[in-house]
Amino acid sequence: MRYQAYDYYAKAAKAFHDLYSYTHDVTSHPLNPFANSWLGRATNASLETMMRLTKRYDKLEFDIDSVPVKGKRIPVHEEIVVYKPFCNLLHFNRVGQKDKSKVLLVAPLSGHHATLLKGTVEALLPDHEVYITDWLDAREVPLEEGEFNFDRYVTYLIEFLQFLGEDTHMLAICQPTVQALIATAVMAEQKDPATPKSLTLMAGPIDTSKNPTRVNEYATKHSMDWFRGFAIMTVPSGYPGAGRKVYPGFLQLGGFLSMNLESHIKKFQLFFGNLLTGDQEDADRFRAFYDEYMAVLDMPAEFYLETINVVFKSNALVRRSVTYLGKPVNFEAIDNTALLTVEGANDDICGIGQTEAAQHLCSNIPKKMRKHHLQEGAGHYGIFSGSKYRKHVRPLVTEFIHKYD
Repeated sequence: MRYQAYDYYAKAAKAFHDLYSYTHDVTSHPLNPFANSWLGRATNASLETMMRLTKRYDKLEFDIDSVPVKGKRIPVHEEIVVYKPFCNLLHFNRVGQKDKSKVLLVAPLSGHHATLLKGTVEALLPDHEVYITDWLDAREVPLEEGEFNFDRYVTYLIEFLQFLGEDTHMLAICQPTVQALIATAVMAEQKDPATPKSLTLMAGPIDTSKNPTRVNEYATKHSMDWFRGFAIMTVPSGYPGAGRKVYPGFLQLGGFLSMNLESHIKKFQLFFGNLLTGDQEDADRFRAFYDEYMAVLDMPAEFYLETINVVFKSNALVRRSVTYLGKPVNFEAIDNTALLTVEGANDDICGIGQTEAAQHLCSNIPKKMRKHHLQEGAGHYGIFSGSKYRKHVRPLVTEFIHKYD
């Protein structure tokens, strides 16, 4: 009922959004003599702000048409190379370039779409053949496709690596660092030839007891029954996944916003001011950020609940109690996969030391094949996007991967 009520609200809000949008088109039209007056700009700023507050944000496209490779612009074609019910494996095909230095980029299934990593992909493409996990919105997946749980996530990663074959490098950001590490351990123990050559884990919750953040505290202070009752809802009619239990995107977005509510309010105020003064460059940056940030997807309930229990409540990885298909996971089986861990000194989502813990779990990887990097001045998102990522982190990652090509 709660999801249905939200759906009714969203549809009602769309009617207001369309009205604001139509009025904005009239008041901001170049032929309107008052459009550039102070009153006109104030009206337009108010209307656009209201448009954004009543908008239902859809998934964006990657829209990466070309990348610079050795001083030349090389066309890029996006292609889905593996279709699965809950995820597609997307390949950024650099036309005419050899399939060298393959990187499986594992995007988080934690609310936002994989397009949140557009900047990550663009920075990697000049030096790597990039594939990314493009997770689907659970409300769009019919019930007959079954559940998507913790083990099925790991299975997807194993199957993607097997599809890509030998000499593939895996890079996981935030939440999927856990599943990427488990998949690597399972494949290593099975002596699978597709076990990744290198594994890069960035800002992920491997050991949530290290410098716990508000995210960790939120997960531990509530009971599993509370999460089932508060966070889990049923997809209403009108969607392909009607009847599926999910952790809905709009609830996740509310959590994201509430963590830094004052900051978001300030950004909207600055946006209004930029529209009023005609500062289009800053206004465009605001639009680009929030068009992506506000677009969220529904997560399968079973995967969300298992993640809360296994990763945050039980801290199962460092306690050596995590399993895959009912069997204990042996991280010491990883002995020939190079390991890079990256953290942000200012990360308020994943505390310092939480990702580095993978280095201690994988004790049989030779020391010369292991590296940890703490990026000063970087918050959570700064680890995989923005100037610090482009200037410091991405070159480090590329150098590490090339060392083991």
